Amino acid sequence: MFHRDPNRIYPTETESRMIIRFQDCDPLQHLNNAKYFDYYFNAREDQVAKIYDFNPGQLFREFGTSWVVYQHQIAYVRPAQVSEWVRITSRLIFYNEDTTVTEYYMTDDAKTHLKNVLWVTSKYISVATGKRIPHSDIVMGYLEATCVPNVDFASLNFNDRIRAIKLDL
Repeated sequence: MFHRDPNRIYPTETESRMIIRFQDCDPLQHLNNAKYFDYYFNAREDQVAKIYDFNPGQLFREFGTSWVVYQHQIAYVRPAQVSEWVRITSRLIFYNEDTTVTEYYMTDDAKTHLKNVLWVTSKYISVATGKRIPHSDIVMGYLEATCVPNVDFASLNFNDRIRAIKLDL
């Protein structure tokens, strides 16, 4: 479980390299739209466990809490194709007492072409009641340590964000 080290600076952006599997593609050999979520969520789960020693499953077992997806915003910019190596980047861009927004994006292996962008808004809940609850102190420490600083989420526009990511590549 995450224990914040005050002497450590935590990375706010994580990255994984993956290959697009044949079984996950449509007849045009493009990654199936629904499969982007699997690739993103699997990458994020691996990234936070390795980099931050944070395990959502442990959170569920020890505290009886979890995040549930409240909303998605997704843009399919270019297709990811069968057997192609891609890079998946994820970062927390907003949190408050009971909500998080995680930004994901996929590029080609060289990080020159944007393929997809996803924002996932999640609510923190008690598993026993299914109701929203405030993040615990441990979770708030994790969110504070890993959130991208100086992001004015209230002013962000999803389509503008896509353009900004493209320009950064």
